[in-house]
Amino acid sequence: MEAPEPQKSRVVVIDSLQSWEFYVTQATNQSCPIVVHFTASWCMPSVAMSPFFEELASSYPDALFLTVDVDEVKDVATSLEIKAMPTFVLLKDGATVDKLIGANPEEIRKRIDGFMHSIRVSIA
Repeated sequence: MEAPEPQKSRVVVIDSLQSWEFYVTQATNQSCPIVVHFTASWCMPSVAMSPFFEELASSYPDALFLTVDVDEVKDVATSLEIKAMPTFVLLKDGATVDKLIGANPEEIRKRIDGFMHSIRVSIA
């Protein structure tokens, strides 16, 4: 029996301002909501949130999940005024709808849930 294929990550790692602009533009054109995790390799709470963020991405297949290392892509972090890690940002049509600072899984899930629900209602 073959081993099951490892699940491909649904979280897109942004490694440049160009890739950020590409994904945000693409998602905006498709009216796809975006959830962003701003992280840093040296920030333990932020690193600890990564598996949870992966899990969230699997729970909400109709949203685009991005992760941005603030040290690698400073321009994006600066433009969204990210000052602490982890910060989670919810974007709709390229605009920030919500921003949550800190490693608080329950609150993040609740905010994303409300965010996705409000979008589904507005589409229906």
